[in-house]
Amino acid sequence: MPIMDVRYAAGTLDAAAKADLAACLTDVLIKMEGGANTPGGRAFAWVFFTAFAADDWWIGGRTDGTYVTGPGKFLVNVFIPEGYMNVAHKNEVHAWVAEAIAGATGCSDPAGSLLTVINEVTEGNWGDGGQPISLESIARTVGQDGGPRSLWSRAYFEAKARAMVAAGYPGDTGGMLPSLRPRLLAAAADPA
Repeated sequence: MPIMDVRYAAGTLDAAAKADLAACLTDVLIKMEGGANTPGGRAFAWVFFTAFAADDWWIGGRTDGTYVTGPGKFLVNVFIPEGYMNVAHKNEVHAWVAEAIAGATGCSDPAGSLLTVINEVTEGNWGDGGQPISLESIARTVGQDGGPRSLWSRAYFEAKARAMVAAGYPGDTGGMLPSLRPRLLAAAADPA
């Protein structure tokens, strides 16, 4: 369930460039989901745009382009489930977002005008319709359950569960896959 929140300087993108960028970033989100170009995968691929007036975006204490190069000011916040990506996957996302911004703005190199921040949302903190959504349920919905990304995530959470048990975390601590919670509960009940 990755989400991209694109903040940009007003006037940088016209309607056609924004539509092109939205399509490109949706493709990035689908690639981020391990190629889950399914109805479930597309339903989880959300892109938001917020334009900021020149006097609302300060960089280096200035609102002009003194400290900005390339096509203008862009801040892309990418929200992903915790344990969803390793370092190589995150590096791909940085490159793909830069490529999409460059393509939409006609700038060959957006360095100096684009910051991308990848935010990992702790397991159990995603929700839909008042109910939590686990990474396990997301993987099933997008058709990636048992795939390489799902297996990597499972290994991540198994290691996290072992560390939490070893550290004596309470069994009802959040941030754990539902299928691994019984391990924490059992360890908390028998702290020997």
